[in-house]
Amino acid sequence: MSDQDLLSRPPKTDLLSHIGSPEDLKQLSPEQLQELAQEVREQIIHTVSRTGGHLAPSLGVVELTIALHYVFNAPQDKIIWDVGHQAYAHKLLTGRLDRFKTLRRTGGLSGFPKRDESIYDCFDTGHASTSISAGLGMSVGKELKGDPSRVVAVIGDGSMTGGMAYEGLNQAGGLDKDLIVILNDNEMSISANVGALSAFLSRQMTGRTYLSFKERFQNFVKSLPQGESLISLARRGEDSFKSFFTPGMLFEAFGFDYIGPINGHRLNRLIRTFQDLRRLRGPVLVHILTTKGKGYAPAEENPTHFHGVGSFGLDQPTSDKPRPRTYTEVFGRTMCRLAQADPKIVAITAAMPEGTGLNAFAGKFPERTFDVGIAEQHAVTFAAGLALEGFKPVVAIYSTFMQRAFDQILHDVCLQNLPLTLALDRGGLVGEDGPTHHGVFDLSYLRAAPNMVIMAPRDENQLQHMLKTAVEHSGPAALRYPRGAGRGVALDPVIQALPIGTAEVLRQGKDVLLLAVGTMVAPALEAAERLADWGISAAVVDARFIKPLDQELIPAWAETCGRVVTLEENVVRGGFGSAVLELLAEKGLCLPVKLIGLPDRFVEHGAQSELKALLGLDADGLTRTVRDWIGRVAPRLRQVKA
Repeated sequence: MSDQDLLSRPPKTDLLSHIGSPEDLKQLSPEQLQELAQEVREQIIHTVSRTGGHLAPSLGVVELTIALHYVFNAPQDKIIWDVGHQAYAHKLLTGRLDRFKTLRRTGGLSGFPKRDESIYDCFDTGHASTSISAGLGMSVGKELKGDPSRVVAVIGDGSMTGGMAYEGLNQAGGLDKDLIVILNDNEMSISANVGALSAFLSRQMTGRTYLSFKERFQNFVKSLPQGESLISLARRGEDSFKSFFTPGMLFEAFGFDYIGPINGHRLNRLIRTFQDLRRLRGPVLVHILTTKGKGYAPAEENPTHFHGVGSFGLDQPTSDKPRPRTYTEVFGRTMCRLAQADPKIVAITAAMPEGTGLNAFAGKFPERTFDVGIAEQHAVTFAAGLALEGFKPVVAIYSTFMQRAFDQILHDVCLQNLPLTLALDRGGLVGEDGPTHHGVFDLSYLRAAPNMVIMAPRDENQLQHMLKTAVEHSGPAALRYPRGAGRGVALDPVIQALPIGTAEVLRQGKDVLLLAVGTMVAPALEAAERLADWGISAAVVDARFIKPLDQELIPAWAETCGRVVTLEENVVRGGFGSAVLELLAEKGLCLPVKLIGLPDRFVEHGAQSELKALLGLDADGLTRTVRDWIGRVAPRLRQVKA
């Protein structure tokens, strides 16, 4: 079947439509399981071509998912999907086919596992490297309750580059608790002949006869004088032979029994291995080799592009109109321009060179580009070391993932007041990836750090000036900007640093001050136009800096207007609005202030525009909120113009 056929016709569901739970799966023959795998792939490709999503990761684990649900007994047995972006097949096999077309859409299925969506989703995920720690906690909990069911953590796709995974491995091996870790390796780095030998070794190491013999032999040797020493010697011999052909030495050192590598697309081999694993006790790691994007040629050829992708294929609208540059693209372009003139600028990212726009920088300045893997904490402290050697490191990480490095930001950077830039991509609502990926807490947690300067641009032109401001600042600075296209404004040919802590008046007014920052500046200007039709004269000020605030301009305009509305795409608690309240209190100004931003709850997934409308953060919502609030605090302005 051609790739065009996969997109143009409805996917087959002859078998899939009868899978309401994993119990239905267990009734199928081996031949039917193969057919089911094809139907699952077709459904994923067809749906993601319309909704967007994580295509390549989910296509790579179809057989693995089928084998897990065929052998284990979810939801009693817990299956944890690390990161969770490879869980689409899991959703289809656990009764969500009828809702799968709503994937990542407002009010529809999440793109990640969610406990309140299905009893088969045992742990909410979205950030990498958490599955082993969570799985170990579940395993210990089961033992304390006397529950014999199993726990399986599926990790891979880069998650093993995260330090937390090794912290989990370390404790799991030390406690010697029952835990099965599936390492999904899609790097395709093992050769055919070594793979054949490894498959042979895996069969021997999971066979009942071998395992039974190994246990009886160890018990016998332990009873002999110097028995422990003999066992240690035997293990070293076994490990040295095994590790010559496999990466098992590392995991055996953590106290895990290592099995693999195993072809992750051979259902019969996977099922046999998992059936034998159910009889093993203690910590076990199974190394599975898969192909990212399996079954869809474009995704296999370019798995990076199809890792997380928007809608694509035959129904994708086309337009000759040039699209505005994204904020990410402008950041990458500006980094190259600044680094060309300043050899001290270096770039650091955590497994996201393409996502953060640093791929072009890496091509031009490879010796000044560092991808540290999924290790945000290390990235920040590594950058601190570079700063101490006189360099100007720029750490580019998505806002939601920078949260993991808060201690390093506070202790290793701000405490020493080091010249280091945090570039927080995807600040604000990110859309369809949902609550694990919304970058709506950064203004709040960064404000707590002494010495930190925080900026947010209103458009892509201001972004380039703020980046220069940050890298030239003598201390730590954070620059947060949104996901997606810019506003289409022209970029100034000369990039200039801004005076730190200065705001900018964009519109005069006398009845209310709309004090906005970042992405909320544009809707604030639009709302001011609409408020004028209601007889309300609104001034608009772009704060530009969240910390430090403009100590002169903001209080002066607040006093002039008498009422202040703060606007931010961040949680209200502890954010930009809270900073304004603190400033006004310091200046002794007792004025009515309305804080508009994100509520004190996690916001679900959906298109950015839809979420902003639902939360009242678009121009319509702001106009209604400000008008109603003005009506309550200033009755004289309630009259509507004819």
